[in-house]
Amino acid sequence: MSALASYRRLLGLAGPLYVLVAFLGRLPVSMCQLGTLLLVSSSTGSYGVGGLATGALAISNAVGAPLAATVADRVGQRPVVLVQSLAGAAALTGLVVVAVQGAPTNLLVVAAAVTGLLLPQVGPFARVRWRHITDSSGPEQRRLVDAAFAYEGAADEASFVLGPALVGAAAVLASPAAALLFGAVMLAGFGASFALHPTAAATRRDSAAARRPGRLPPLFGVLLAAQLFVGVLFGATQTGTAALAAEGGQPGTAGLVHALLGIGSVIAGLAMVLVPQRVGHERRVLAAAALLVVLSAPLLLVGSLAGLSLVVLLLGVAVGPYMIGVFTLGERICPPGRVALGMTLLGSMVGVGYAVGAGVAGPLTDAHGYSAAFVVTVIATGAAFGLSALSQRAFRRATATQAVAAENAKVTCVAAAGRP
Repeated sequence: MSALASYRRLLGLAGPLYVLVAFLGRLPVSMCQLGTLLLVSSSTGSYGVGGLATGALAISNAVGAPLAATVADRVGQRPVVLVQSLAGAAALTGLVVVAVQGAPTNLLVVAAAVTGLLLPQVGPFARVRWRHITDSSGPEQRRLVDAAFAYEGAADEASFVLGPALVGAAAVLASPAAALLFGAVMLAGFGASFALHPTAAATRRDSAAARRPGRLPPLFGVLLAAQLFVGVLFGATQTGTAALAAEGGQPGTAGLVHALLGIGSVIAGLAMVLVPQRVGHERRVLAAAALLVVLSAPLLLVGSLAGLSLVVLLLGVAVGPYMIGVFTLGERICPPGRVALGMTLLGSMVGVGYAVGAGVAGPLTDAHGYSAAFVVTVIATGAAFGLSALSQRAFRRATATQAVAAENAKVTCVAAAGRP
């Protein structure tokens, strides 16, 4: 099956409305961090307070997302995402109100933390749904799931580019408060639509497995570390980009340059469906990690925004395949009743890594210049490659075991259905 045929088949199974709603539903989350930073900084006159509020939102989201996923594994996605979408929109509106009213710092931080806690993780939940959407595809299912994960990786990257761009445009045309209110409207509308879409009903089938879910395997910790390293890459690279842009007297271009990372990632992610199925996902992650090392090394030599733009664009070509492979391995080794939790943890770990990367690269940049931040990026890619190389055999064994277990489960279900 060609790449185009795979995507056409997925579109036919899910319907264009689902694909649209699942994409637009994840945009508000990608809008919130920059929107909160701009809103709180402008209302208080302090980037320190803005950074504090933004960090509170990110941390509480990383904590709340796995909790919501655990509930979704037990009762299905519909009630969880619906409550989060409506409550999250209300919390986002409340954050705007207290900021505009000149609330004290502690209240702003609390409001941001509550907002982060309630934001739904549409991207990870959408990955879970594809297993159910492709149930009727027979022997094509595994290839279609791989294609769906390739698409989801590209969709995530596109949202990380488009979300901040929407915030920036709304802030320029109106105000930071208007930008976040726009995000709240999108969250209530498209988040609720994602929750109510018929595909959500199928996730209730996982609830029986979730009552006897088993634990995430120890090998899943390797995938969490893999996501942590790519998050460090994002945080350190953005810090170095911002410093180089400021040094060149063009601080406003930092966001545009960093967005090129997402553009390269989207293109490469969509192309991953072209990789033959015989190439295991652990080997894909290893190849992508090796490419990350090779493509990040030129960051140490850049001295201009033009050169940095080219390097960042090419670096994104390795980021997409790497993250898609990690998410797919996670889906393969997670017990059926823990898939939503697993996908959400992997998504959240990128945010944690981003905070670590920015936190380490920031002081180094202050002391030694923008090149020091890019050193952190290169170290992160080296760690990702080393981790992947050391875990190849373990993932081959784990995915083979899960494939046999899944096939046995299908045979058992067919036999049980045929009994009088």
